[in-house]
Order: sequence, then structure tokens, then C-alpha cells
Amino acid sequence: MELANIEKLVEKYLNAETTLREEQVLQDYFSSNNIAPHLQEYAFMFGYFRQSRDETFNKTIQLKPETTLRKNWKWLSVAASFALLVSTYIGVQKQENRLKRQQLAQITEALEMVSVNLNRGNNALYAVSNSMQKGQDAIQRLNTYEKSVNNVLQKLNY
Repeated sequence: MELANIEKLVEKYLNAETTLREEQVLQDYFSSNNIAPHLQEYAFMFGYFRQSRDETFNKTIQLKPETTLRKNWKWLSVAASFALLVSTYIGVQKQENRLKRQQLAQITEALEMVSVNLNRGNNALYAVSNSMQKGQDAIQRLNTYEKSVNNVLQKLNY
């Protein structure tokens, strides 16, 4: 076989573009003793392919018994049950927290309304207190006037 043709086939082989017939031509060429020195590195690769084709596996493969599969399914169902319980617990906790936040918001709103009403009540009490203070001041003046009149009358009657 001509060397240029072998080089083209090697290039096609490396690009994964060869046919089975062309690969057989390469295999035959690299199996012979007449290999060009610059293609010597490919001889080892094709020699390995030839050698590995003849290898067989003689040991028996021990398959796992079905009980292992059943155990795995059991553990899988236990893990799924555990995951379901944990997610339910977390969901319940979040629901309770949400309800507590709503109740706290309602209580806060009610306290604000009570505070507003207390402020109104305090304002009304302050107004009543001011009115009573004015009345008390008037009574105080009357008492002072009465004492003055009584003093004058006592001095005149004396």
C-alpha cells in the first residue's frame, strides 16, 4: 500500500471518518513489519486494539440478591415518610407563626384605637377640669368677697 494513502487513512481515522474497510486496511498495515518510522507511534495503538479484541472476561459476576432491593425500598419509604413528617411539622409551625402575627396585628390595631379613644377621653376630662377650675376660682372670689363683707359688717356693728 502506498505511504501517502496510509497517511490519509490515519488522518481520517483520527477524525473518526473512516469506514470499517478502511480501518481493516490500517489494521493490516500496522500489523506488518513494513511500517514507516514517522507512523511507528500508531503501531502501538493498533497493536493494543488487536490484543484487546482477543481478551475475554472469565470471572462470574455476583449479582446482589433481591433482598437488598427490598431493603432499599424500605429505607426509601422510611426516608420519604420522615421527609413528609418534617415538611408537615415545618408547615404547621409556619401556619401558627402566621396566625400569631395576624393576632398581634389585630391586638396592636385595637390598642391603637383604645389609645386614640383614651386621648379623646383625656381631652374631655381636661375640658371638664378646666371648667371646674373656673367655677372653683369664681367660688373662691365669692368667698373672699363674703369674708370682706362680713368683716365690714362686723366692724360696723361693733
